[in-house]
Amino acid sequence: MPFIEQELRKVNAHRILDTACGTGRHAIALALRGYVVAAADLSPGMIEQAEANASSSGVEIQLKTAGFSELAKAFEVDDSLKPGVSGMKDRFDALLCLGNSLPHVLTPVDLDLALHEFSACLRPGGLVLIQNRNFDAVMSRRERWMEPQAHQEDGMEWLFLRFYDFEKPTELSPDGLITFNIITLQRSGMNPWTQQVTSTFLRPLKQAEMRIALIKAGFHSIENYGNMTGAAFDSKTSGNLIITAYRNEQS
Repeated sequence: MPFIEQELRKVNAHRILDTACGTGRHAIALALRGYVVAAADLSPGMIEQAEANASSSGVEIQLKTAGFSELAKAFEVDDSLKPGVSGMKDRFDALLCLGNSLPHVLTPVDLDLALHEFSACLRPGGLVLIQNRNFDAVMSRRERWMEPQAHQEDGMEWLFLRFYDFEKPTELSPDGLITFNIITLQRSGMNPWTQQVTSTFLRPLKQAEMRIALIKAGFHSIENYGNMTGAAFDSKTSGNLIITAYRNEQS
């Protein structure tokens, strides 16, 4: 949150859109800090949980079930309006896309559509902040396994094992898509473990491709960071690729 708020202050942000919001953790944290927050996720189940979480936290958040290409319509943003024309207030000052969500967009065309939609939702000069995995490092080293994660709550215990399978290159994805696998182990007390495997495709978005796509979508002053504390980005060693950019001033 300190890094996010630092970036929000650069554009005097008040109205924020959190895309691929999941269960609403960032959206709720921002609302508790006094921002006006809207949030969207493609999953109805995630939005349902985000609504419950927002209610229990005592904050109001405008929540919509919407994918990246549906944001302007979902929040009734009219991108045809010119600066200074009534209705500009309907656009957002900042847009967040966190949690390695954008790599779920699997083709260059769909990436362009998503970033143009981000631009459409922002006022001129508005901020976009994206958090992706550093796929430059992943692809150069063919890293398969990530750090295991564990969680305990109310007598329940979970273990999460995450790994990649690297698929064959295609015309639309010269580096090949990645199959992202999660093995979830769960038990109550000392009962036997149960297990579940879920898998989804990701497109490994490298720093250079992201830069070109953002410029094409009408963004400028693109900066890269290596994590959510604002550390410098190193394509070989950073765990994340954090990108900040600003919508061009013209409509």
